[in-house]
Amino acid sequence: MKKFDPEFKPELTPKEMLELGIFGGIYFHGGGEKEFPKSWFKNAKISKDGTYQKELNFFKIKASQSLQEWQKKGWISKHDPRGWFEWYCRYYLGRRIPDEDARQIARWKNMTRHVTQITKNCRAGDFQCRTRQRQAVLHWAYDSCRL
Repeated sequence: MKKFDPEFKPELTPKEMLELGIFGGIYFHGGGEKEFPKSWFKNAKISKDGTYQKELNFFKIKASQSLQEWQKKGWISKHDPRGWFEWYCRYYLGRRIPDEDARQIARWKNMTRHVTQITKNCRAGDFQCRTRQRQAVLHWAYDSCRL
């Protein structure tokens, strides 16, 4: 892990996120995982058949839109065609693209509004409260298991 921007303080590593269960187990379907350390995938919750499985998500709920929807909304850059998590994995390993890093870190910071909603409206550790928001912030490296 290389030095992070001081404003970017993810609570989970990519490996931890994959082990907890994110994106229905299909984020890297089609071979995208090959550029990343094999150790990240040893205990990862990955779909065996490449279909989205909400049961693989930590909160057992679908909390993300499709890649096609992300593309339509302009959230995808040419640098990371799979989206934010791909950017984070590459950033974590040391890749730096200043403009893209600033854009993605700003998007990450915007997720704090969801963290605030969880902490204001849920008892700590109540995994039945705001499960969709909890899963969504988990996709953004916030440890919603501690909220």
